[in-house]
Amino acid sequence: MSRRLFTYVGLLLIVLFFGTFFFFPIYQVLRGGFVDREGHFTLVYLLEVFRNRLYLEGLWNSLRLAVCTTSVSLLIALPLAWLADRFDFPGKRWLSGALLLPMILPPFVGALGMEAIFGQSGAVNVLLAKIGIASGINWLGGGFWGVVALEALHLYPILYLNSVAAFANVDPQLLEAAADSGCVGFRRFRKILLPLIMPGIFAGSTIVFIWSFTELGTPLMFHYGRVTAVQVFDGIGEVGNNAMPYALVTVMMVSSALLYLVARFAFGRKAYAMTSKAGVAVSARRLGGLGGLGVVAAFGLVALFSVLPHLGVIGMATSRAWYGTVLPTGLTGEHFEAALGHNLTVPSILNSVRYASLAVLLAMVMGVFVALLVVRGRGRGRWLVDSLAMLPLAVPGLVLAFGYVAMTREGRLFQFLDPIENPTILLIIAYAVRRLPYVVRACVAGLQQTSETYEEAAASLGAGPWRRFRRITVPLISANLIAGGILAFSFSMLEVSDSLILAQKTRFFPITKAIYELSMLLGDGPTLSAALGVWTMVFLGASLLVASRLLGKRLGALFRA
Repeated sequence: MSRRLFTYVGLLLIVLFFGTFFFFPIYQVLRGGFVDREGHFTLVYLLEVFRNRLYLEGLWNSLRLAVCTTSVSLLIALPLAWLADRFDFPGKRWLSGALLLPMILPPFVGALGMEAIFGQSGAVNVLLAKIGIASGINWLGGGFWGVVALEALHLYPILYLNSVAAFANVDPQLLEAAADSGCVGFRRFRKILLPLIMPGIFAGSTIVFIWSFTELGTPLMFHYGRVTAVQVFDGIGEVGNNAMPYALVTVMMVSSALLYLVARFAFGRKAYAMTSKAGVAVSARRLGGLGGLGVVAAFGLVALFSVLPHLGVIGMATSRAWYGTVLPTGLTGEHFEAALGHNLTVPSILNSVRYASLAVLLAMVMGVFVALLVVRGRGRGRWLVDSLAMLPLAVPGLVLAFGYVAMTREGRLFQFLDPIENPTILLIIAYAVRRLPYVVRACVAGLQQTSETYEEAAASLGAGPWRRFRRITVPLISANLIAGGILAFSFSMLEVSDSLILAQKTRFFPITKAIYELSMLLGDGPTLSAALGVWTMVFLGASLLVASRLLGKRLGALFRA
């Protein structure tokens, strides 16, 4: 099979898969929002979203959450990335690694820790009351600022990784030329450096904005129900008789797409070509004394605030009680034992392992196939394949999960996949589609760094395509395959939106749904959830450590739309 034919056959298969499990669910959502019960086009449901005060407030709050989260994430990530690129200081490697710690805890689990520390009866208020400063301060802002803080602390590493990579790609000769022309200081940053790094900032900001705009788990855990995502979740049970959940999801999806296009038009076009991409490495200036101490303090302070939710979760999971006291009381491991013995937890862990393993297998097969088409294929269809594979990063998981529910209703073509009866197949497909971009980017990076001469030499000795792929290509990109697979598995294990919406019966709960259900129970429920949260931290932390060791600075490329 020629490379051109391989490209077009592969393109056909990818389009068929995405057409069935990506575009068709989205079509079902749009159909439900724009078509009435008689099958006629209507705008009544969409207009009702903007007429109804509750729906309009939810949409406005979702937009506010996204804008505030993205802004706070930028304020944290951009200065730190600039410092990391320009200066060398004591402990730089360890401090840079510490900035990635927030990624090892799903934010909806971190809400438990934030409540324990900053809640009305949390550690901070108790401490302030004891020293006579103040008491009962609403640090979480009724849930809104709690969601913003937790989302920003969880998502700023994505912006940091993209910004570091963007700074590294700037040719220092351009900065030197600007300095020779008298353009220095903040003016050089604003006029020269910022336009050059804008593509990287835009790529990271897009992920953060869409993620926070459609986030479901964190508002649920903070009991902040006045957002569109939670309103959609509350309306899942009425999806057969009420068109408003369709309209809400449609508005959310269209809003995400429009905001993305507006931002891309405003900022994405401001990308300037460079004659060389960091052909000469920037010489980081060694900082010592007060300067070095200041930079270390800045990194350390951000890392400290970032791990506060983690510390809160660990405190809840390892203590007998933590309510109305500054510190947890009574060190114990009984919550871990109780969590593993609960009738929800062990089956949910096994379910998640099964779902994630099969999802990674599917994502790896598709990811390698797509990467081969993009890097080794021939023909004009390669850009379309790459674009299709990266689309899941730009489409909210909530939209896709709701689309699966819509397309499996009674009387629909995919009724046999009804998640109410058994969500296994849909969860596996949803996890695979959502995490496919990570596998694709990792494999593309590996293939781009692997010379084709090895494969050509094997072909000249009579090795067929499959044997060349199995004996030559796979071993050469094995590190990238492992890294992409680990990240896909880890994030699939901790997927929130798909799990909360698709898993309805207890025996099919994945671990994130079990954590949510336990957190809603009175008594020991929150502490059991915290114990499971600690397990997720250890698991995802180990996964990210291995992936970062294998991919290095290329890790940031996995989080770009």
